[in-house]
Amino acid sequence: MKLRPHHLLCTQGFSGMGYDETFRIKMTKITQILRYDSKVEIDLTFSTDDICQSCPRILGINRCADQQKVTAIDEKVIHYFKLIERKYNYQEIIQKIHNEITSAMMDDICSSCSWYRTSACKKNVLSGKYLQNIF
Repeated sequence: MKLRPHHLLCTQGFSGMGYDETFRIKMTKITQILRYDSKVEIDLTFSTDDICQSCPRILGINRCADQQKVTAIDEKVIHYFKLIERKYNYQEIIQKIHNEITSAMMDDICSSCSWYRTSACKKNVLSGKYLQNIF
């Protein structure tokens, strides 16, 4: 499964809302796999990913109606957590994020996102809600 950097946070905060029904269904499937299968590997990509494919804002490969905002959010996640494009175990990477993230970092990364104020992102990420005890 391909994920872009900021989707490491979104997949933890997703609470059933979406741009449209197609996106909501796809996002629900993806988050269920990531949250409950401790062995899931992701390919971290600095471009469009599997979540982007069902988003009505996508315009093409690495092209989004909100490209500047999406890129800025990705760059903050990359910077804060020193990420590179490679394979990661999803649980291991969200554990790393959980260990390092602060409330202020979360606000800096996500405050420009329209979903941030209406989702469970901050609560779920900071609490480690979807961390599994696999270590």
